[in-house]
Formats: sequence, structure tokens, C-alpha cells
Amino acid sequence: MVGFVPRKIVGRWREGFALDVHTLTSMFLGYDEFGHERFDTRRSEVGELLYRLKNKADQTAVPEIVGAVEKLMKTWNPAVDMLVPVPPSTRRSVQPVLVLANAISQRLGVHLADCIRRARDIPQLKNVFDLDERAKLLGGLHAVDMSVTQGKRVLLFDDLYRSGATMNAITAELLDAGKATEVYALTITRTRVNR
Repeated sequence: MVGFVPRKIVGRWREGFALDVHTLTSMFLGYDEFGHERFDTRRSEVGELLYRLKNKADQTAVPEIVGAVEKLMKTWNPAVDMLVPVPPSTRRSVQPVLVLANAISQRLGVHLADCIRRARDIPQLKNVFDLDERAKLLGGLHAVDMSVTQGKRVLLFDDLYRSGATMNAITAELLDAGKATEVYALTITRTRVNR
């Protein structure tokens, strides 16, 4: 089984965890012949699995990631009624957050609720480092189906946690407009430095 070191993630949710950090070290090596930056990067075990899934569409990484989630959930054990994935921000042939949410839902026997919708498109947030600018871009971005979440305890799930801005915005929607009673947060990895 893949090794991991759970990391608390703090936000508007009641309690949250990432299985581990994504990257352990990353050293800039220079530029390749096309002018692209090159790095020598070491990832955590679960970070490497997530990298393979996100960047190489390698679905053989899914069972090990889900096994680690199951192990964490046995010790953490938040009492939740449903698993709600964060809508993907990038179009990919394989949507890691949705593939993982489906597999986690099946493994844990927790209802998978598709109740969050994007109201509009925005640029990728990974290149927006100013927290105020992120908050402005996220304002009104998501809509929640209250008929699904009202009175429910929700486990909000994303694959990678950077600043927490998106998860906090969705948590606010789940609690306020969605009338959820509680929200917990789970991600596979988190960046070492929150932006």
C-alpha cells in the first residue's frame, strides 16, 4: 500500500485533510530547447500517483490512491451522507477528480452527489497568486442544488489543494445556498506552500 502522511487543511469546512503533500522537492534545472522550464522533482508517494493520473491519464494509479483514502477514512471517520466532487477546472480526456470521486464513493459506500455546477467559465486559477483576485474570480462561480444537499453532511472532495480558495467558495455555497448541515474537506495532495 502507498505511504502517506495526512495533512490538515484549514478552511470554512468543519475539518479537512489532504493525504499528503504533493511535491517533496523541486530543483530548477534550466530551460529545454523549446524554452520550457525543466525541474528535477521528487513527489510524495501519493503525489507521484496523482501526477501519473493527472498528467499521464494513468488510471492504474487509482486503486492505490483509493486504498490510501480508505485507510485515512477509517481513522478520521467523519459522519457524512454524501461525497461531492469539486467540478474540474481543466478539460482532460480523463478527469482525475471525477474518476477518483467515483472510485472513492464505491469503495466507501458513500453516495456520490453531482450537485455543484459552474455558472460561468474562468481562467485557470493555478496561475492567479493574489488571494483577493482569486476570491473575485470565484465569486458566483458555483451553484449548488439545494434539493440534494439540504440537511446533509457533505464530504467535499478535490484532487489537489493549493490555496483552498475554490474549496472555501464551494463550502460557502453548500452551507449557505445549499443548506448543508456540515461540510468536511478531503484532497489527495496539497502543495507545500499555499497560494
